[in-house]
Amino acid sequence: MQRLDQSLFEVVAAEARRRVRLRRNQDLRRPEDRAQRFLIVPQPGDEVHPHRHCRQELGAGCECVLVLQGAIGRQRLDGSGAVTGIGRLEGAGPLRGVERAEGCRHTLVAWEPDTVIFACKQGPDRPLEDKDFQPVFPLEGRWRPGSWSWSGDSCWMETFCA
Repeated sequence: MQRLDQSLFEVVAAEARRRVRLRRNQDLRRPEDRAQRFLIVPQPGDEVHPHRHCRQELGAGCECVLVLQGAIGRQRLDGSGAVTGIGRLEGAGPLRGVERAEGCRHTLVAWEPDTVIFACKQGPDRPLEDKDFQPVFPLEGRWRPGSWSWSGDSCWMETFCA
């Protein structure tokens, strides 16, 4: 049994603060597990690139996220990158989590330091195969936080709800 307690949250959040990307994921599964379970700990300034999860197995691309601590802004996007929905998830708020359907393009930002998200997805972890990045945005690993803008005229962060 692995405990998901404040001590674990603090250790992972401290690591996230030290990283250039301002995010740290903590894998909670064993190699033989058929479902992914992990903590995502983004700090304000981390930019999660718009993407969707697609798998060969029908229905295997859905994802459930639950904010355990802090708050995030979230977006749904269409195939062209236009925002089709925004919202806020808060560990102590009225809306704490969502389940996204397979193929739902999405992204998020941390609104509070040391935000902790629990995420669960079906199937083994295939980080290089599982994400289909929105083509109008830079690929992960090829950007600097705050260095690019939404539609060339406003800061990407400004498109989220506060």
